[in-house]
Amino acid sequence: MTLAPMTPLAALPSPGTAVWQLGPVPIRAYALCIIVGIVVACVVTEYRLRRRGVAPGAVLDIAVWAVPAGIIGARLYHVITSPEKYFGAGGQPLKAFAIWEGGLGIWGAVAGGAVGAWLAARQLGIPLTVVADALAPGMPLAQAVGRVGNWFNNELYGGRTSLPWGLEVHVMDPDNPGHALRDDAGNPVLQPGLYHPTFLYEALWNIGVAVLVLVLDRKLRLGRGRAFALYVMGYTAGRFWIELMRTDEANHILGVRLNVWTAALVFLGALVYFLRVRGPREYLIPVGVPAAPVPPAGGDVSQVDLSAREAGARPVAPEGYRVVSEEQFRTYQETGEVPAEEPAATDETDHEPTGEAVTGEAATDEADRAGAGGARPADRDS
Repeated sequence: MTLAPMTPLAALPSPGTAVWQLGPVPIRAYALCIIVGIVVACVVTEYRLRRRGVAPGAVLDIAVWAVPAGIIGARLYHVITSPEKYFGAGGQPLKAFAIWEGGLGIWGAVAGGAVGAWLAARQLGIPLTVVADALAPGMPLAQAVGRVGNWFNNELYGGRTSLPWGLEVHVMDPDNPGHALRDDAGNPVLQPGLYHPTFLYEALWNIGVAVLVLVLDRKLRLGRGRAFALYVMGYTAGRFWIELMRTDEANHILGVRLNVWTAALVFLGALVYFLRVRGPREYLIPVGVPAAPVPPAGGDVSQVDLSAREAGARPVAPEGYRVVSEEQFRTYQETGEVPAEEPAATDETDHEPTGEAVTGEAATDEADRAGAGGARPADRDS
């Protein structure tokens, strides 16, 4: 009796092109995915910030700082954890700046983005924990979109598989980056067999993490950075087992991929923070917003600034914000009445919002001790 060969009945295809030329300008699929991911994160964060009392458009001011800082941090992490590619025998130090050739690490992106978000939050007078909690579901959604770029690049796949969703992987042309190698007949060359699409596993996991954060945040009213800590725990738990499946080149410690150790340590840190920190969700009311001009009682139009009316009403960013309870915030929304300030609590871990006014660079000192977060683009190689 002859056994039939075990040929997969289905497979996931991979794109053969990841770069398109628009005249002299290369349009990279991965870069487009990063941009779309950033937009998704900004839209989600803007919506959640507004529901917490932050003025419209604040997320753009935060992104201006957080996104570049996140990219720098992501690149630094990659270079530091893969130094042999750039330094030492055979290394090319200047290649450390060639970010367009790939090499971004999410761990560095989160750290760098957190620094950028912290700087922006201090300027706006917004506690960093409020920014982090607002960002929590948008972050994994952005990462999920970014992983689509790995599909275009034919990278970050796992070991061989015969599953119906096994991935076809092209052999990429080293002399024509972003394009599959082609045979003499002009057909793209494929790697033998099918592979686990680990980038897809991570993208789907990240979507699940975003849903988890939204559901638990709505149910538990998480505050003081705990929603962001929940995102970190969810992401790192998935990254731990997905990283073990990957077969791309990576540095190892005690025979285990470096990012597996990083995922485990970051998970433990987020878990400790989530369990230790207590406190209700933080809401904000603006401080220092100029009052709208009132026309003269006698109706003398000569005393009215018509140019301001023609330009339309433009929102004025407040000088800062006061942290208040949810009840005080709802009352403020309904009546416009600003709640009276209360004495500051002395317990740094379990206290309630105090209603203390926070403005400018002095706005977030207390919240900064409670947690960190920032927007960032999805990573590529790690």
